[in-house]
Amino acid sequence: MEGDADARSIWRKSRFIPATSFLVGIRCKGDFGLRGGGMTLPDVNRLFPTDARCRELLTRLRWPEGVMCPRCKDTRVSVLKDYGRFECVACEYQFTATAGTIFHDSHLPLTKWFLAVLLLVEAKKGMSAKQLQRTLGMGYKTAWYLCHRIRKAMAGAHKPMLDGTVEMDETYIGGKNRGRGPESRLDNKEIVIGIRQRGGELRFFHAEDAKSGTLAKYVKENISQDVEVIVTDDFQAYPFAFKRAGQAQSKHKKVNHSAKEYVRDEDGFCVTTNTVESAFSLLKRGIIGSWHKISAKHLQAYLAEMEFRFNRRKRSDLFIDTLRHMITADPLTFEKLTA
Repeated sequence: MEGDADARSIWRKSRFIPATSFLVGIRCKGDFGLRGGGMTLPDVNRLFPTDARCRELLTRLRWPEGVMCPRCKDTRVSVLKDYGRFECVACEYQFTATAGTIFHDSHLPLTKWFLAVLLLVEAKKGMSAKQLQRTLGMGYKTAWYLCHRIRKAMAGAHKPMLDGTVEMDETYIGGKNRGRGPESRLDNKEIVIGIRQRGGELRFFHAEDAKSGTLAKYVKENISQDVEVIVTDDFQAYPFAFKRAGQAQSKHKKVNHSAKEYVRDEDGFCVTTNTVESAFSLLKRGIIGSWHKISAKHLQAYLAEMEFRFNRRKRSDLFIDTLRHMITADPLTFEKLTA
């Protein structure tokens, strides 16, 4: 828990530092990619052509107020000439900017890491490891592991409680059940719960079931008690879920999908779940058009990637913000990923 608090503190501090403070190795008069439009592939190749440049940016993102020893937190640090390495004066611990992070113990050049990050965050419907393998010229196993480490950092992003008008719905992910009968149509499906604030953020969850107790858990953890309205369809578990989560029933409005009702005007208020369903649509386009096949084991990781990118889709510092989360996230070993 202490590590999570430190990561959030670092993220907040570096979040409000002007983008030009992260310039490395160049002179700038203001016409820099981080200040106006988003980062592009030519920008990454021009600004971060070597591992040394990449490492300098990661150092500034990890320690916005100056390098600090990750072991004893002492700020008296010496810079060694060997491989961008630091040494703590107090405890004599030697470390680098990537030590103990998602980048830790990676033999992949940081230049390829940076290119992979940009490709993933700028692909609206995601990018498969196979596509990354062909684009960056690496083995499939390396590309697959690389993608999951980036997703691990995305999943650790801070998530504020949702308020205002919130829509909640469930969908089912999986293959078609041809000729198996209506009673078995959900046998090979995985349940995804979606919660989206109108004009705000999105949440995706891989759920074991859609029972009221499970839904109540997600409501309690993600929807503020000060929420104005919660809109759902007519699924019968929602009223019980909101009651168990401590939400007032008067805040709950339903659109009757069973009766083919999808939008209803109620005294000037639009009762619909189309906002969260549009996010479901993007997710399914990503599965069908980019990833093609996702195992149930790793589904939550893909949901975290889609959620992270969707919530930051209008930000010009998306690339830098992703690196900021990666440099403060705990490492993910291959053994843990495949366990």
